[in-house]
Amino acid sequence: MKDLAPEIVRQRLLIEGYYSTEVDKGAVERYLLELPKHLNLRTYGEPIVFAPESGMGKGENAGFDGFIPLIDSGISLYVWSAACFFSAVLYTCKYFDEKAATDFTREYFKVEGELATMNF
Repeated sequence: MKDLAPEIVRQRLLIEGYYSTEVDKGAVERYLLELPKHLNLRTYGEPIVFAPESGMGKGENAGFDGFIPLIDSGISLYVWSAACFFSAVLYTCKYFDEKAATDFTREYFKVEGELATMNF
């Protein structure tokens, strides 16, 4: 991908995997609060977590959508409850340790299999 603004610091990381722990609204909120602390990123608001009501969409897509604003951008988390699958997107204007982010995420969600990551 061509970097259209090389003068602007941007780091983007997608982390996906299957979790083997209990994930509810509280777990999503805690992840969104604890990950930035672990990476020394500063938040300026509380996590926002959405869980669409039953019947609003396809059952296999039901779960949680969450976001926390960072002083230097934000972190989004998407959870498919039936599949025990998550997708986290870290977008920052400050560099962070990608290995620390993936290690924390693997442990938090008790990922037993493969963890997929992508920089973009």
